[in-house]
Amino acid sequence: MHLVIGNRTYSSWSLRAWLACRQSGLPFTTTVMPLYGPGWEETKRAHPLLQPSAGKVPVLWDGDAVVWDSLAILEHLADTVGRDRFWPRDASARALARSMVAEMHSGFTALRSHLPMNLRHHAEVSLPDAVQADIVRVLSLWAEARSRFGAGGPFLFGSFGAADIAFAPVVARFLSYQVPLPGFARAYAEALWEHDWLRAWVAGAAQESWTIASFDTPELATAHV
Repeated sequence: MHLVIGNRTYSSWSLRAWLACRQSGLPFTTTVMPLYGPGWEETKRAHPLLQPSAGKVPVLWDGDAVVWDSLAILEHLADTVGRDRFWPRDASARALARSMVAEMHSGFTALRSHLPMNLRHHAEVSLPDAVQADIVRVLSLWAEARSRFGAGGPFLFGSFGAADIAFAPVVARFLSYQVPLPGFARAYAEALWEHDWLRAWVAGAAQESWTIASFDTPELATAHV
């Protein structure tokens, strides 16, 4: 398999797809596309690895299959290696996990826009009411998952899985922007951020020299990476 991602510092969707590939246990290689750098518009139009997705990342090439969109990639890998590797076995836990992942995938627009993923950012920012509401919703989902199904380990449903993959970029945002968290959420965020795969992603980001000026200014940033 070959995974095409954007800058590790900024690309939340790429982080999800990369974690899904790691969770699959299958070998894969990676190409990083420097988003919005010199010649980016031409790269989107012409680079063969980006043609199926119309220039968007991530893209997974798996034999004859080409899959883009981080959730589609996760589901493709779950179909390939077995869904229990990604989703809880208990039916009630699986229903909650799927609902949480879907809501994360399509929602929380205020949170995404005001607190774009940026692993170089380490400072508190003001939080408008809409962002505060998104944060409260995230914390309520985390609390339900942990209280009902988290007894088997430090992650949302005990063991690491699809829900943790979906919320990993949110943890990155909370830590980068120093969002105050209650004790249970702080413990979860720290456990996830200390996971070997997250540490490897952060180390890779530290080696990247690319910057995106607009993403380094939160109020100018958008959430489409």
